[in-house]
Amino acid sequence: MHSDIQRNRVRDRRLFLKAGLSAAAVSGLGRHASSTAADSQKTSPSDSITVGVMGVNGRGRALAKGFAASGAAKVAYLCDVDSRATERAGAELVKAGHSQPKLVGDVRRVLDDKSVDALVVATPNHWHAPATILGCAAGKHVYVEKPCSHTAQEGEWAVAAAEKNKRVVQMGSQRRSWPGLQEAIEKVHAGEIGKVLYSRTWYNNRRGSIGFGKPTDVPSWLDWASWQGPAPRRDYKDNLVHYNWHWHWHWGNGELGNNGIHGLDVARWGLDVTFPNRVTAGGGMYRHEHDQETPDTMMATFDFPEGKTITWEGLSWSTLGPHESRFGISFHGTEGSIVIRGAGYTQYDQQEKAVAEGSGAGGDSDHLADFMDAIRTNRLSNANIVEAHRSTLLCHLGNIAYRTDSTLKTDPVNGHILNNEAAAKLWTREYEPGWEPKV
Repeated sequence: MHSDIQRNRVRDRRLFLKAGLSAAAVSGLGRHASSTAADSQKTSPSDSITVGVMGVNGRGRALAKGFAASGAAKVAYLCDVDSRATERAGAELVKAGHSQPKLVGDVRRVLDDKSVDALVVATPNHWHAPATILGCAAGKHVYVEKPCSHTAQEGEWAVAAAEKNKRVVQMGSQRRSWPGLQEAIEKVHAGEIGKVLYSRTWYNNRRGSIGFGKPTDVPSWLDWASWQGPAPRRDYKDNLVHYNWHWHWHWGNGELGNNGIHGLDVARWGLDVTFPNRVTAGGGMYRHEHDQETPDTMMATFDFPEGKTITWEGLSWSTLGPHESRFGISFHGTEGSIVIRGAGYTQYDQQEKAVAEGSGAGGDSDHLADFMDAIRTNRLSNANIVEAHRSTLLCHLGNIAYRTDSTLKTDPVNGHILNNEAAAKLWTREYEPGWEPKV
């Protein structure tokens, strides 16, 4: 089977490079898909959802298992530019008793198959929004891992693509579907801790050095050109694939986009705010000497016109976090507080006495079920792309404030940066010629 896959990958690579995914090719795909989106597959409540998963080395492999195990979906395709990843993920599905999916290296194989209802995007961040846009244009619903975009502009494009093609797009911010957290947010919204004015979010880890990448030959199992996709081309280095791209602005969004998004999304949900009017950030890359570009220590503050504030504290090299938790969100009101840790919460009164607590299931299953139910019933999902973009935008604004060493004044209507030319330049990015997203 390996030799067949290698031959197919060589063929797919030639097609990709020959086409160059030129502007004509991308826009042509968009035009073809857009014309059929309205007539794309209709899914009745009793139908199984057919999915294709793009990016199956890490999160995508877990999501493929989750969809297959749900009993409500069939995983028809596994797509990755790493041939080892598709083989491993496919073997795990078969071992678990599920049918053998098609293993491909070119996402257009998935997009062209009209039997596929949904595209799952679990690629590096720079592919998230472009793949979402292509998926919507091809008539697919999309489940996209967090963050839903690599830049603020891409987030707006993803929203426009979902609305134009009338597709369900869900971001992988699973906490929106966790029963324990839903209960906690209901308490916040019901006024059980009074008027809530502030939410604190944090993330702690003990990450090691990524070293200094050395230019080397591209491994035989990797299609480096397709891995880079919409990002302007750079030479391959041996410390990027499959995880440390997170710490380079060219492909990733740092710890704020990697884990901060989870806390910020819950905080914004609880405070019931949309766009900030002021953003500040500070910190640096302190712990290791390596070629990481993003900070390992970061504090970001988001002020909202409603008179509410969210903060994020990211410490990627020390595991001791607030409330004896490496990750969490706290809400502070005039009559008490609620602290979320894991899949549960504790409610405190003004004397810091615990007065209530709750918990529930975590993981992916409820969030995947919500996505599939939204497809069947034509409703907004819990982490729909509009809410996803608003939360992801906080990550982008925090990173922009950090990178420009400036206090950002932003439009509370849409989050756009005001009167700061240097910061506004980071609202979007340059693309490899011919790979510009089209909506």
